Amino acid sequence: MAVDADGSRPAAAGGARAGVTPGPVRAFVAVQLDEAVRTALGVQLERLRLAAPRVAWVPAQNLHLTLRFLGGVEADTLPRVTRALEALAGEARPFELAVGGLGAFPTAARARVVWAGLSGGGEAVRALAGRVEAALAPVGFEPEARPFSPHVTLGRVRAPRPDPRLEAALADGAGLDFGRVRVDTVWLMRSDLGAAGARYSAIAAVPLAGR
Repeated sequence: MAVDADGSRPAAAGGARAGVTPGPVRAFVAVQLDEAVRTALGVQLERLRLAAPRVAWVPAQNLHLTLRFLGGVEADTLPRVTRALEALAGEARPFELAVGGLGAFPTAARARVVWAGLSGGGEAVRALAGRVEAALAPVGFEPEARPFSPHVTLGRVRAPRPDPRLEAALADGAGLDFGRVRVDTVWLMRSDLGAAGARYSAIAAVPLAGR
């Protein structure tokens, strides 16, 4: 993730990027994690990497909770997305999330996506994701077919197959607490894919202003 010097927040997007092809912007709406939570998850990432080195693990600085993946968005649509987020943010109140536990989709025994879950604040983040979904529908984004399942993606399994070491590592982390996050901003992010992986930068930061 492109971040400020202290690593705490995404950098603002702006201007042309060297090596970035003009065209649709790969975008998503997200909640950012506190640096302390990222650090705690980074410790687990190192442990998991030793257990399952073939998994494509996410760099700790890139960790976030996706509210809605938008895919390729035309540049002239992004201001409409931002305005839609600003409208919903005026009615949405800040809240806290507790990040805790490790797991995998669909199961630890057949892992495709390895994640950190939530031990608190799940209802609030589901409600926020629902607001995002409703706000973006008039902009042209169809509702997701699958129910929203809040999580922080830690890694993706390139070739899913039974992996007892990964399964054991996830079981060992099932009850871990990674800290709390105050959610007071919704972030519209862009993802630029390159040889070194994804680079994330912020298009807009929209404060939650509801009372």
